[in-house]
Amino acid sequence: MSQDPYDLLGVARDADADTIKKAYRRLARQLHPDVNPDPETQEKFKEVTAAYEVLSDPQKRAAFDRGGDAFGGAGFGGQGAGFSFTDIMDAFFGGQGGAGGGGRGPRSRMRRGQDALIRIEIELAEAAFGVTRELKVDTAVLCETCHGDGAAPGSQPVPCETCRGQGEVAVVQRSFLGEVRTLRPCSACRGFGTIIPDPCRDCSGDGRVRAGRTLTVKIPAGVDTGTRVQLGEQGEVGPGGGPAGDLYVEIHVAPHETFVRQGNDLHCTVTLPMSAAALGTTLTLPTLEADVENGAGSGVETSFEIDIDPGTQSGTEQVLRGRGVPGLRGGRGDLVVTTVVETPTRLDPRQEELLRELAAIRGEEQPTGQVKAQQKSVFGRLFGH
Repeated sequence: MSQDPYDLLGVARDADADTIKKAYRRLARQLHPDVNPDPETQEKFKEVTAAYEVLSDPQKRAAFDRGGDAFGGAGFGGQGAGFSFTDIMDAFFGGQGGAGGGGRGPRSRMRRGQDALIRIEIELAEAAFGVTRELKVDTAVLCETCHGDGAAPGSQPVPCETCRGQGEVAVVQRSFLGEVRTLRPCSACRGFGTIIPDPCRDCSGDGRVRAGRTLTVKIPAGVDTGTRVQLGEQGEVGPGGGPAGDLYVEIHVAPHETFVRQGNDLHCTVTLPMSAAALGTTLTLPTLEADVENGAGSGVETSFEIDIDPGTQSGTEQVLRGRGVPGLRGGRGDLVVTTVVETPTRLDPRQEELLRELAAIRGEEQPTGQVKAQQKSVFGRLFGH
């Protein structure tokens, strides 16, 4: 094979470490045995990896530049190879391993906390017009004794003797590629690179404790069941005193005794006696604002009148614009009032006499009724169903 590692990687002799690494990654993606299993490509892959082993090591590169043997006479598979499997993995997955097989280093004890969720129930009027609530939550908060570092007062974490503060240990294995060196998290320090010899007694070294607290949450107008209000950084504080996650307040709207909500519209039903539906009348209905605390004394309209036209049939709907629920993005829905005509079930003799007299006057003593075919839906009329 060629003895010039610069030629093998296709880089200039003054190329920096990043350029060399990028060139190796590009070639490794093309030549790796998992991508091109033919023997010629495997041999080329070994040559490229051996060249990278030389150029990624400052001492080996300097020795070659002074005229020394680039591969020490051992070739790729000999004892002089000892390349880092981490660099091959970096070539495929874009890892952050340093040149010459360096690892990713110790991981921080400080991590972001988890998000938290709390569910609350509010009234329909509160959902429509907004409300402010005081919430009691129990979450992980920063330990005030150690301020998040996990060590008892007067002490501090010390470097791990097993990994010497690197957070990783090297494991060497033999494979068809030669000696493969992989880096694994240190089991002694769990990859942190440091050990806490005297943990904080309040948080047991975690940097956080659980505590109850009270939060004020403003529920905006127009929310509905399932809406979540996000409170940034009010969730669980992270391990090691890391930043807190978010707190989500999920809304459930309680049923209302008068109104049913459908989107931003409100629906209600009024039941009228037969005589009122026939003659017409005026009804007084409550507004949703009437449920707002102190609404009656703040100039808010708490009721309104609706006219029932003479001859109103059961099932008739009236749409009152702008009397529904405000939308989260502005506007307001409608109120749909459905009339149900109630037929009397018990008549005293005088009432029955008057009703029969009315039937006679209207020629309705022996009504035949009107029989009609059931009206088809639009889909049924189009397709003949």
